[in-house]
Amino acid sequence: MPETAVISSGYKQLLQEIKQKVHSSQIKAALSVNKELIQLYWEIGKALSQKQREENWGTKAVEKLAKDLKFAFPDLKGFSRTNLFRMSGFYQAYEIVPQAVGLFQNHPIFSIPWGHNILLIEKINSYEKRIWYIQQTIENGWSRNVLLHWITSNLYERQGKTITNFKETLPPIQSDLAQATLKDPYCFDFLTIRKQFDEKELEGGLVEHIQRFLTELGHGFAFMGRQYPLKVAGDTYHLDLLFYHTKLHCYVVVELKAGSFEPRDAGQMNFYLSATDDLLKEPEDKPSIGLLLCKDKKGLKVEYALRDVRKPIGVAEYETQILDSLPNEFKSSLPSIEEIEQELNDN
Repeated sequence: MPETAVISSGYKQLLQEIKQKVHSSQIKAALSVNKELIQLYWEIGKALSQKQREENWGTKAVEKLAKDLKFAFPDLKGFSRTNLFRMSGFYQAYEIVPQAVGLFQNHPIFSIPWGHNILLIEKINSYEKRIWYIQQTIENGWSRNVLLHWITSNLYERQGKTITNFKETLPPIQSDLAQATLKDPYCFDFLTIRKQFDEKELEGGLVEHIQRFLTELGHGFAFMGRQYPLKVAGDTYHLDLLFYHTKLHCYVVVELKAGSFEPRDAGQMNFYLSATDDLLKEPEDKPSIGLLLCKDKKGLKVEYALRDVRKPIGVAEYETQILDSLPNEFKSSLPSIEEIEQELNDN
């Protein structure tokens, strides 16, 4: 067999395998370097904190240290006065964390970049909240911009707060994951809609900004269609929005309500989920889930409406902010995420 034939038959596969190995190695190397850097900043922060407490070191001492470090390591960045103070604050934020001796180097703070850590210690005071955001960052691969977005939109407070009947309608593992997947309220601050809007306007706005809508829904939602048709007994019904969730392995039917939640909405959703399970669901798929998004809801009304419903349904509110109503002078004074990020990079 000619050598060229052998090369052509196996070359592409070998090249792909090598590229994957190199890419995997690069990721491991980057993570290792990042961990070493964060540990270095931790040690510097510890030393600085001790000097500040024992010898009352102030701004002038830190400024001199920054200058001398820059002189000693001219090719290295990160030794600005501002960053040294951040290292001190970083250490102080976690120094009282209970850890077994010798295991603190495995703490998740060493597994995310320095810029992520800075955002967390400057914007969040609660240790539990910081750790939650760190774990989500590691699990979902959030960039600093994405992390900042979720912090400013209070994702921690909203996650898993949807009123549902999942515990009664889903197996425990599926129920817990589904509950954690939904949030309340949903923040649609990217929409500009009238005060008196209807479902079609809301639906159109969400589809127009589908990428931002998917980001707000969270990781794992795949958009299947708008006004998705289902034929039942000769009649055609349309689902407002249909998704497939890659982690839950099920269809998610989203119905939008311009007004308050009404008990009849649960009955309608129950019908849609039954039809979705019969017409779309494959044997390997989990039971379909319904999400009713309403302008507002009353908890007891929702609980009564879902109590004896056999299909898994969640009810959540959504919030919109009409940014166009802000005076121009206020809008121009608001820093963009890019400007904030650049400020962090400069330091």
